[in-house]
Amino acid sequence: MSEERHPPLPAGVRVLERGWLSANHVLCEGPQGTALVDSGYVTHAAQTLALVERALGGRPLDRLLNTHLHSDHCGGNTALQARYPGLRTAIPPGAADAVRAWDEERLSYRATGQDCARFTFDALLIPGATVTLAGRAWQIHAAPGHDPDAVMLFDPLSRTLISGDALWQHGFGVVFPELQGEPGFDAVAATLDLIERLAPCVVIPGHGSPFGAATHRGAGPAAPVAAALAVARQRLQAFFADPARHRRHALKVLLKFKLLQWQRQSLAAVQDWARGVPYLVRLHASHGGGQSFDTWLQALIDDLCAGGAARRDGDMLVDSG
Repeated sequence: MSEERHPPLPAGVRVLERGWLSANHVLCEGPQGTALVDSGYVTHAAQTLALVERALGGRPLDRLLNTHLHSDHCGGNTALQARYPGLRTAIPPGAADAVRAWDEERLSYRATGQDCARFTFDALLIPGATVTLAGRAWQIHAAPGHDPDAVMLFDPLSRTLISGDALWQHGFGVVFPELQGEPGFDAVAATLDLIERLAPCVVIPGHGSPFGAATHRGAGPAAPVAAALAVARQRLQAFFADPARHRRHALKVLLKFKLLQWQRQSLAAVQDWARGVPYLVRLHASHGGGQSFDTWLQALIDDLCAGGAARRDGDMLVDSG
């Protein structure tokens, strides 16, 4: 975890950098009070509270915003709402009905085998509107692809973009609609095109360090952002050309995410968990090639270990960081 801010960000904006289990937090302070963008994973809720409390120095948190409602971006919502009475929470509008009903299938938590404590919301982040953070009017932009309902926040004065999982320095988030047999790659491409048109100087991603240029007066995005867009488009083109590559990547991401939560787990328990994850069961049924579920899963675990993302210790599977 880090509070480094490089390149410089607008006055009143700080990034509390996390890792891959919990998304980054963007803390904004200004005349309208304090606000936090994204809240991390539920098993890290105590760390989220400690980080936010230390950063605020005893001041209250007034608002909470979520770029999207995947479990690593909103899992700390409940703890923050309990800690700060009166906290107002804003979410993307496409997820509103699912949150009201707490439909864990529509919210992806059941499908991915992940956890999220039930939370409430008070406002919606409507694309085309603005939201004031750190004394600046940030534009709300729809950012479908990784999540159909995701939004990004853009400050046109400093040309700073809070991108969620729509753009990282070395890629973007798993395109979950594609795992459900629905188109998603075209939406990713459109969102990358939108980011290029916005021409940000600095991008604050959902995972990883902020990137960009401290000063940039060109018409297009700053060079580090243009480079990230090029990497993302190259990755997207590879997925377009070979959707099976994306599926296998996504499956390994789901396994790795759960292993980040466990840190260490028996292979038998990993298999038991996997048999209850609808995404895994569905993709094995449609793309398992006639292999048994356990054989198919073992091949995914082997890939994780071969890539250095995990290791075996006897009958245990261990996260490699």
